[in-house]
Amino acid sequence: MTRAVLLAAGRGMRLRQSDAETFPKCLLRFDGETLLARHLRLLNAAGVDELVVAAGFQHEQVEAELVRLGLRSVEVIVNPRYELGSVLTVHATADALTRGGDVLLMDADVLYDGRMLTALLVGGDEPDLVDRLPIDRGFVPGDEPVKVCLQQGRVVEFRKRLADGLRYDTIGESVGFFRFSQATARAFAAIVAGYVEHDRAGEPHEEALRDLLLAGDHRFRVIDVTGTPWIEIDFPDDIVRATRDILPRLEQLPGVPR
Repeated sequence: MTRAVLLAAGRGMRLRQSDAETFPKCLLRFDGETLLARHLRLLNAAGVDELVVAAGFQHEQVEAELVRLGLRSVEVIVNPRYELGSVLTVHATADALTRGGDVLLMDADVLYDGRMLTALLVGGDEPDLVDRLPIDRGFVPGDEPVKVCLQQGRVVEFRKRLADGLRYDTIGESVGFFRFSQATARAFAAIVAGYVEHDRAGEPHEEALRDLLLAGDHRFRVIDVTGTPWIEIDFPDDIVRATRDILPRLEQLPGVPR
């Protein structure tokens, strides 16, 4: 059994939408389809058993989109304190993370190729290694990408800004997608709970992910998706790039209609 948890609570302030036009980023439309609808369609076609959406800002609009799509079985978890940080949003999904089975944790503001799900779900050359982390080595350097640094296949850093002198042999950008085994999902939920308990709830959830990755208690299969089209939508220019450069290159999962 595999459950997908989509993080869709943020307001998306950096898109600079007007107050009258502001809505959750997961409701941005590309080729007439919202990011949320596309996520759920691809996940369903890939055989993901349970779908959970962690909402916050204007969660009513997210719920209305699910009704419009006829997806009443999708679980919606609302974080009313979404403005305080994404750690709280992940913490709100603790039950979904820990109730058993494998978990896909996914940022909802990503437009991506369906083959990304295949890499996360299909066994490949290490079928027994459930914990997975896709990286893109073709990223544009800067302070915005969350960088994954590897030394001989082991994650040695996971942050936007890297310390001087850090030694690694491979670097890529995190796509914002993760696959956790049941044990790893529960370990991550415990780390997040510790953040909340020790007054670190205002930090981004990537810091808790960093703790999980660097602890070394769970071995992740790092999947190189360099060349696979995808983009995270943070800024107005990202919308332009998504429409102009990414959307025309996307491939569908087999048997999935547009």
